Amino acid sequence: MTRFIFITGGVVSSLGKGLMAASLAALLQARGYRVRIRKFDPYLNVDPGTMSPYQHGEVYVTDDGAETDLDLGHYERFTGVSARQSDNVTSGRIYQQIIARERRGDYLGATVQVIPHVTDAIKAFARAETDDLDFVLCEIGGTVGDIESLPFIEAIRQLRNDLGRGQSVSVHVTLVPFIAAAGELKTKPTQHSVRELAALGVQPDVLVCRCERPLPDGEKAKIALFCNVRREAVIAALDAPSIYAVPLQYHAEGLDDEVLRAFDIEPAATPDLRRWSDVQERLANPEGEVTIGVVGKYVGLPDAYKSLNEALVHGGIANRVKVKVQWIDAELFEAPDGDVAARLEPMHGILVPGAFGERGAEGKIASIRFARERRVPFFGICFGMQMACVEAARNLVGEAAATSTEFREKDDPPVADPVVGMISEWMSAEGLQRRAEGGDLGGTMRLGAYEAELGGNSHVAGIYGATSISERHRHRYEVNLAWRERLEAQGLLFSGMSPDGQLPEIVERPDHPWFVGVQFHPELKSRPFEPHPLFASFVAAALKQSRLV
Repeated sequence: MTRFIFITGGVVSSLGKGLMAASLAALLQARGYRVRIRKFDPYLNVDPGTMSPYQHGEVYVTDDGAETDLDLGHYERFTGVSARQSDNVTSGRIYQQIIARERRGDYLGATVQVIPHVTDAIKAFARAETDDLDFVLCEIGGTVGDIESLPFIEAIRQLRNDLGRGQSVSVHVTLVPFIAAAGELKTKPTQHSVRELAALGVQPDVLVCRCERPLPDGEKAKIALFCNVRREAVIAALDAPSIYAVPLQYHAEGLDDEVLRAFDIEPAATPDLRRWSDVQERLANPEGEVTIGVVGKYVGLPDAYKSLNEALVHGGIANRVKVKVQWIDAELFEAPDGDVAARLEPMHGILVPGAFGERGAEGKIASIRFARERRVPFFGICFGMQMACVEAARNLVGEAAATSTEFREKDDPPVADPVVGMISEWMSAEGLQRRAEGGDLGGTMRLGAYEAELGGNSHVAGIYGATSISERHRHRYEVNLAWRERLEAQGLLFSGMSPDGQLPEIVERPDHPWFVGVQFHPELKSRPFEPHPLFASFVAAALKQSRLV
């Protein structure tokens, strides 16, 4: 019997609904329940795949190739449950499907309306593929009162009636601000937010109140009285020292107990929170510190590299060290006065992350050369691996014009021998035909999980403890296999390949303390209680480097 938890937010955005949903799911999981979390995004984009990082932050990619909201990364990191295409939907996708059906004549000439057609589509999305679950948590993006979220709130109202008593619970996340001039926490914004939600037909069962000061019992009682909830169902949510302390903090406040009580599940099983206690203990008591320089192009936007940042934290957890991340704008190294050495010498490890486009590419190449020549641990991800190949082609093979066709302007002549290009730009017609027959032409974007075969004696095979792996991709361009012999002659080993041996997946330098480039995005599969082996190994190498300086 699947139960549903609907999560809404009020007053302001950025209250942490996603973290709350992920934490609640982790707490339910710790009691032995099977959970899944879904995200409803009210914007009209079909998915965030074409949205700028400045607008949306990172695009999180699932095993089955969905480009989704970054909150799904929190869901996976906290629960270990791999997200799917069906776990994120937008208004744009829903309207796209409804309009396609209307054009086909599926509605038999009926007037297509928000109610019931749009709300029915939202409800169908919420209930799809849930038979094997105990709880489905549905987070509604945006803030109650936004015009674009109204169909989703109406769908919740209808779905709660459809499910019947005891099958759904509403959790509303709101703000209790502290007014410094008055020296008081103010409950009125929460009251208004709950009133707005109730006016739309959804009465919350549990209130999660974000506040920067402890919420006194008197204020909790006042909120409960005016918002028509149990006093114990008013949960204070203060800032935590780490996002991985949030599940234990919510448990201490009684969040999971109140949600289960709202479902009439009493007494509930005692949660096993040992893995969260271990994570918190490792974060709170590090035995050292390393500094990692991330040379990127969106360094002023923490959410643009959200999964990457968390994976570095996980690498620190694995090694019991604090990872201090220095975000470095790659374009700084392209200026006439850009001093690569001055900025990178204090780093114990250098990481060049994924990106699209030419901006900052030369700065990334310069930082890779510094890491190679100074023997500083280097980790290149996606675009970072591609630029590592370009750097070696220029500075070791001696091809000064080596480049990627991604940097070619529309009217530029074709690149004769690209180091990096779309597969159709460097693979023979015969090779393309073989790959097409295998169902994987490439050339457009590779999205989702792909397998790779690792060299048995390679460094990465030792790190993984395996010679066959599966990792998530999001890219259009590939390293040109025609460069393999020339680059390997200069010490850049192609140690991971696609199963058909046509697409380079990993490069490494056996003559370097730690130099690895990967075409995929390992950060998407890292968890605090199961750090990705590449990040754990990279941080370990950085720790060793810190002891040399």
